[in-house]
Amino acid sequence: MTRTPFRTRMRPRTSPRAGARRALLCAALLAVTIQTTAAATVSAEEPGSRAGHGGRDCVRTEGPRDDRARRILAVTRKAKKDLRLKSVQLRVTVDGREVVTDALGESMTGVPAEPDMHFRAGSVAFAHIGTALLRLVEERRVRLDDTVERWLPDLPKADRITLRMLATNTTGLHDYVSDPAFLAELETHPFRAWTPKQLVAYPLRHSFWYEPGASWSYSHANYVLLIAALEKITGVRIDRLVREKVTGPLELRDTQNNFTPDIPRPALHAFTSDRGFYEESTFWNPSWTTAPGAVITTHICDLARSAQAIGSGELLSPRSYRTLLDPGTVGLGGATAKCPASICLKQTEAKHFGFGVIVINGWVLQNPSFSGYAAIQAYLPSERLAIAVSATKTATTPDGNMAQEVAELIAAELAPGTPLDDLS
Repeated sequence: MTRTPFRTRMRPRTSPRAGARRALLCAALLAVTIQTTAAATVSAEEPGSRAGHGGRDCVRTEGPRDDRARRILAVTRKAKKDLRLKSVQLRVTVDGREVVTDALGESMTGVPAEPDMHFRAGSVAFAHIGTALLRLVEERRVRLDDTVERWLPDLPKADRITLRMLATNTTGLHDYVSDPAFLAELETHPFRAWTPKQLVAYPLRHSFWYEPGASWSYSHANYVLLIAALEKITGVRIDRLVREKVTGPLELRDTQNNFTPDIPRPALHAFTSDRGFYEESTFWNPSWTTAPGAVITTHICDLARSAQAIGSGELLSPRSYRTLLDPGTVGLGGATAKCPASICLKQTEAKHFGFGVIVINGWVLQNPSFSGYAAIQAYLPSERLAIAVSATKTATTPDGNMAQEVAELIAAELAPGTPLDDLS
């Protein structure tokens, strides 16, 4: 994993060659209070179709490419070579209009990567869930500063933890993927189906880093606790709620919230050296990453559309959009006697966690990376520029989220005055 949780999402550093383990971004469910009805259920949504954007397939850009497209592809090809990537999928749009869509490299040996191949998109689900919550607030079905004891009565400090705190990672809960015992079990059993109760047991072994709302620190528990609360509030399963509030209105037909390790066809295959040797990880069980029904898969065209819609606040009122970009996190964080700076990261105007999104130099993004998959959706409102990248690894690919590395190079080409960089 990379330097800070802003850089990479959902990527356990379990390889014995990787050195220290670092924190990831996902979520876990408090099963002592929730018995998710969908835990053993197959999603009612149909698998992603190969068409989904105004009736057209997600395919490589056809016809002559303009100067911007040629520059983007030149940068991407060089990055693929320099970073020794197995595949790169990309799509760039301005004002929602395609600049370029392409796929480079291989899914598997002898199988070319294609733009319509589906991949795991992890924490992109959090951006969708955050937007869904803000829409529920607009409908006056709930308030952000409602405490959660009525929905999560067994959660410690539930009478002081609010929905806003869960969505913004300001509860003070520990992150279970920083627990060596959890990491050791995950490394040994990558196909294990984790239950919410098993996951949440790890952070609840520890005291809180700080009193709820007093600082900022990422915990995987926060978003699945939020999912649990939302399911109680609405009486609707999370996959259906997100479809109703976000992915349906945006016509993200190839974005699916899943209950199993399956990936809709065609699937982009993933490989990793996390366990000390290079191996296929496509169907490692992602149940540890978030709550049942929010294990997300997508393709590059949907990811670009998601970047544009979430980053512009398309589904939100102006007030809710301001909350998305800064829900009160700016100024929080920083080392204390109980919480080191590596955990309680300082939230600044230039770099902070928003409402299910990350804001870096004005870019609005999510950047999942785990089990050999890496991706990023990024949107720059001032330029109406959306960048979506997915990347997979060879045995010699450097550590870190390589999709973000590629996206940063594309951003530098198209918006040189506004770097897509975490400044770490």
